[in-house]
This record gives sequence, structure tokens and C-alpha cells, in this order.
Amino acid sequence: MTDRDPATITNDELAGLFEEMADLLEAQDVEYKPRAYRRAAENVREQPVRVATLAVEDREAVEEIEGVGDAIAAKIAECVETGEIEELEEQRERLPVEMDALTRVEGVGPKTVGTLYEALGIRTLDDLEAAAEAGEIQEVRGFGAKTEGNILENLQFARTAAERSLLGEARPLADALLARLREHDAVERCDVGGSIRRWRPTVGDLDVLVASTDPPEAVEAFTGDPRVETVIEAGTSKAAARSRDGIRVDLRVVEPDQFGSALQYFTGSKDHNVRLRTRALDRRISLNEYGAFEVDDGGDGGDGGSDAGEPEDPDAEDVRERGTRIAGETEASMYEAVGLPPIPPELREDRGEIDAAEAGDLPDLVGEGDPRGDLHTHTRWSDGEPTIRESAEAAAEFGHDYLAVTDHATGPGMVGGVGLDDEELREQMVAVREVDDDLDDVAVFAGVEANVDAGGDLSVADDVLADLDVVVASPHSGLDAADDASDRLVRAIEHPSVDVLGHPTGRLLGRRSGLTIDPERLGRAAADHGVALEVNANPSRLDLSGAAVKPAVEAGAPVAVNTDAHRPSEFANVRYGVHTARRGWAEPADVVNAWPVDELRDFLE
Repeated sequence: MTDRDPATITNDELAGLFEEMADLLEAQDVEYKPRAYRRAAENVREQPVRVATLAVEDREAVEEIEGVGDAIAAKIAECVETGEIEELEEQRERLPVEMDALTRVEGVGPKTVGTLYEALGIRTLDDLEAAAEAGEIQEVRGFGAKTEGNILENLQFARTAAERSLLGEARPLADALLARLREHDAVERCDVGGSIRRWRPTVGDLDVLVASTDPPEAVEAFTGDPRVETVIEAGTSKAAARSRDGIRVDLRVVEPDQFGSALQYFTGSKDHNVRLRTRALDRRISLNEYGAFEVDDGGDGGDGGSDAGEPEDPDAEDVRERGTRIAGETEASMYEAVGLPPIPPELREDRGEIDAAEAGDLPDLVGEGDPRGDLHTHTRWSDGEPTIRESAEAAAEFGHDYLAVTDHATGPGMVGGVGLDDEELREQMVAVREVDDDLDDVAVFAGVEANVDAGGDLSVADDVLADLDVVVASPHSGLDAADDASDRLVRAIEHPSVDVLGHPTGRLLGRRSGLTIDPERLGRAAADHGVALEVNANPSRLDLSGAAVKPAVEAGAPVAVNTDAHRPSEFANVRYGVHTARRGWAEPADVVNAWPVDELRDFLE
């Protein structure tokens, strides 16, 4: 990083540094610190502002990020000022391994990396492969021929595998697996857990939970699914496999009366569960994957001991019963046991949801069935596939009451003749209104996706914008700028014809982190000027993020959950936008395209 301006370090890069620190410390059997670094990494990654820039401008604000605090904020400042973190460099020297690559090998975690480095000097995937082929790994204490064989088998995949999959790639696989499992006689109930059930934008693997009185049959149903390419391991109640598209799936089978407690436990997040368990211990209740138990006298009810904030080991037999079991068959019962209403999975990130639940202030979240239309779509007039009529008819068939045709305008960020000039936009207005007149079951709005330049100006003439029904203003250029882009975007919001600020950061998950913004400031501007901030439901964007939606909505901004569809099949992506908005605590009243068409017209006018 020393060859670039440190203030341009992205949140993903900062998070990666802290995840590496956590892995290096875990490899050396350091306790507690790895979890702290991982929690900081997760929260830094989800910040809607560039944390490196914030470290220059407002160090105290960095310290206020959940899970960061003084010590890690100091390391962020050090990284920004010097381009490196001295302690991380020391850990790298102490354990000079390619941690990221090695831990992508199935079954190789940070502790395994540490052991193999100490025993065999293994630093790279090439070293690992050579040692496995030579039979050296099975000679290391705690390893064996089977482990060595598994490492060899999974090495090639590790060389090409990405760390995380997009939600839009993993969720269809999860849905297909669940649908097939639910048809099997041995499966009473099943669902996914982990980050995919919380609808995080990217996931590391899939966690599938099944309730069954015949676990071996349930395992066989899972491993026999046609989407499973490789079975990594299969026992009587657990299995792990890799799908045909390379996603790891872990299965756990539990007794039917433990399904609710297991689902709550394995959905997480870890920080949410720790907070919930601490609350339970204060009430002399023990929570684990097997249920909720009233703690007997002499149990660990008291002050919880030194590890009161840590989840119990799910494999430890003594956590199954510590008194009278009072809940566990349903997930709701686990929350009721500690005096709370059920908390939706999308909110379980330890960001105030438990306090809100206690106060009766949980939001009535927007649901998948709430959107009534789409205000950001493309046709073959720019870079989409359908005609205007085909798009409108498909929207009606999908169940929408209205659709805005918002093809790209010319301007910064548009290449290859994709965008429409002002004269072409006027021609398209006529074509859109002809289709609107012809169709009775869907209202069709004439719109545009105008480009927001570096100064916040739009790429379409004001008189054209004034005649359009819907104006989406989106940044498409200068998306790698390190400085806060809020001035640029607020200027666009203030334009009298703008209705929606499209994909405000311009991020592409895994490829581009996008602009740094102040979502609260954008929210205030949007509220003042009657502009909706977009939650772009394209699985590669999910922009605004859930972390940015919450402060924007709290500042009074309406949001629009749009698909940015370039073909009718992409209307179905709205679900990803809805769940992203849910992660931001958005309610139906906050979402303009969940409003009836007459209310929407009033908003647009």
C-alpha cells in the first residue's frame, strides 16, 4: 500500500487487513483478539463512508464504529498515515505464510496453517501441495492420511475459488436445495441459517438446517441432490458438500423439537447471539442450540463467569441441559424466553435491535410482496433487451401496477453509444406514452437515467428533464475518488426534476467499492427535496447497502427499491433489494414504489 495515497484505502482493504490479523493471531493460539478483529473487520466493511478518509477527518467518529474502539481506530489511523500497520507487519514476519490462499483449502483453518508452518515450514499453496504429495503432512501430530488426501483433493479448487459468493448467486442454490429437501419424507422442517438468512450481500458458504427423526435419511437426501458435485464429508447427522458452481454447503440435522433453537443459534450473527445470551444469563436462563433452560442453583446462571459473553461450544455435551427446558421448538420461543418479541433475521447484527425489541420499537419491515412497481428499468433503446411494450407487458405479468422506462442518457461513464441524447429522449417519450395509452393493467412512465458528473450536474437538458415523468440521477464516472462524494450527490438531489438518486455509491460487489458518502446527509437532502434514494436490487450492487439505508431513513429519506432491469427476468431481483432495505430497518411507508400509483404520481409531481 505504500505506493498509493493511504487515504484511498477502501473499506474492503481495511477489513481484509484486520481479518488477516485475526487469522495470524488465531494461528498462534492467541485468545479473544481474533474475534475482536473479525468483528471490527465486518463493521468496517459495511460502513457507507470510506473509513480511511474518516480517519483523517474525524478520528472520534472512527472510534464510534461498532467493534472498533480506541485500539483498532489507532491502527486504522496508522495505516492511513504510514501505509501499513506495524503490528500486522510483525505478525507477518513471525508467521510468513500466505494465509488467505492456504485457508481457502477445504479443512485448513488458521490453526492448521500455524501447525504446518511450525512442523514443515509450509508457507504457500505450492509448499502445501509438495508436502501432501510427499506424504509429510500425515506424519504431523494430529493429522493423518485421510486429512492429507482431503488437502490434495481440494488444492486445485482453492487455487481458483473466490472467498465469497454474491447473495444473488447463493440464494437461488439455497432455495433449490430447500425445495427438494422439503419434498422428502424424512424432512419435517428445513431452512438456511447464517449470513444468507440474514441476507448479507455476500456469503462465504451455505448453512442448511433440517429437522428430522431419521437423520441418516435426511443426510442421504442432501448428498443425493443433483446440485451437489462433491461430498466433502457425510455422517449420521451432518454433511458438507460443494455445489456444481463451487459453493460449499454445510448440513446439520437436529431433532424436531430443537429446530427453533438451532435455527436461532446458527442464524447468528455471533454478536447478536452473544448479546442475547448475556441477556438470558442475567435472567438465569441458558441459551444454546438445544433450547432455552432455566438455570438450576449451582449452574452458571449467576454472573456468567468470565466467558459470559461467549457462545457455548455447540459440541459440548454439558450445554444440552442445565435445568428445565422452557423453549426451543420454535425460534420465536427462544426470544420469548428472554422477554422479547421475535427479531427478524435481517436485523440480527447487534445494531440496536435487542434494545428496540425490548422497547417495543422494532420496525414493521417492508416485505417481498410490498413493491407495486419498478422505477428504474432499461429497454433496447439503450442497453436493455426488451422493447418498451415487452417490458411493460412483462411487468404487468410479474404483478406490477406501474413501470418506469429509464434508459441511459449520454454523458460521463457511458461508452459505446449506449446513451440517448436529448432528441432521442423526446422520441422515446412519445413511444412510452403510446404504450401507456394502449395498456390497461399497468401504468408506464417515461423516464431517463441521467448521469451525474463530478460536479453534480446532470447530462440531460433541463427542459427535457422537466417533461419526463421519472428522472433517475446516477453516478457512472469518477467512482474511485477517495474524497467524500456527498457534495456531488446532494447537488444532484437538489435538481428540481430529479425523483430518484440511482445506485448512489456506484459500487460493484467484489470489484469496486464505489463512492464514499454520508448517508445521513443524503437522507436529509432527499427528505428536503422529495427525492428517493435508490436501493438498487441488482445482486452485484445492492446499493444503497443496508448499513446506509438505516441512517438515511432515520433522516427522513424515502427509498426506492428498483431492479435496474435490463431484461424482464430481472424483475425478480426485487427480492434482494427488499431484504437489503429490511437490513436498513425500512418499512413499507418508506418505500415509494410500495405506494399505490396515485400516491406515487403525487410524489413524482
